Amino acid sequence: MNLRYLDIFPLIQKYQVQPKKSLGQNFLVDPNGLNKVLQAAQLNPEDTVLEIGAGLGSLTYLLAQQAKQVVAVELDKRLIPPLTEALAGFDNVTIKQGDMLALSPDALLGAERYVVVANIPYYITSALIRHLLEAEHKPTRMVLTMQQEVAERILAWDGKMSLLALSVQVYGKPELKARIPAGCFYPAPEVDSAVLTIELYPQPLIAAEHLDLFFELAHAGFAQKRKTLRNTLASGMKKSPAWAEQLLGAAGIDPQRRAETLSLPEWKQIVEAYQALI
Repeated sequence: MNLRYLDIFPLIQKYQVQPKKSLGQNFLVDPNGLNKVLQAAQLNPEDTVLEIGAGLGSLTYLLAQQAKQVVAVELDKRLIPPLTEALAGFDNVTIKQGDMLALSPDALLGAERYVVVANIPYYITSALIRHLLEAEHKPTRMVLTMQQEVAERILAWDGKMSLLALSVQVYGKPELKARIPAGCFYPAPEVDSAVLTIELYPQPLIAAEHLDLFFELAHAGFAQKRKTLRNTLASGMKKSPAWAEQLLGAAGIDPQRRAETLSLPEWKQIVEAYQALI
């Protein structure tokens, strides 16, 4: 497909749009960077896309040429008029002004299968990912442009796990698809970005009925990263250190280990041991 690209700078001049640093507004404008996102998305003409953070429409404009339907969500009310003008030539784009953290995919898409494509600012990365992964109507794939450092944290495995990595990996397989230099954005951020995909599993790796307990234990474990699991679980779960030691022993986990050293299967063992103790 010979794609047509949108030049957002006439829109910026016409509508006197100044990107807001407080909203993390760095618009992806370079064709090479945009193409990296499209290649990671692997869209086909039957796909429905939920785009989060449409900005001035440079990516939306390309998504609309490849997908059956695009629902573009933008928080900043100032951007809706230029975004509407930019996408006026497409009848398969719906623009929604609002905060995605307060919106549900069900309300936006109904029962339609969908792919998420988003260029997300640092300050809402964790909250937005979890909001989407815990939604009743989950995407089949997520294609996220984010700070490279955050993407690398999500990809971490045994020995360098984080609560964010654990929260993502229980739902799907993350993979780094591309790096995008800061110069591909307007205005250029201080750090480079990365395109991360998350292919969702048909079911989470922890049984759905145990997910709340899994996250409660994980939050407790990571609350004081430098302390041993014996102490962090006791404190976070409001139990005694002896109880935590018994739990970890039943799970086959050394109580002196720290949360970041545990793999996802080991957290699953802790969840199962907890269930056996109650």
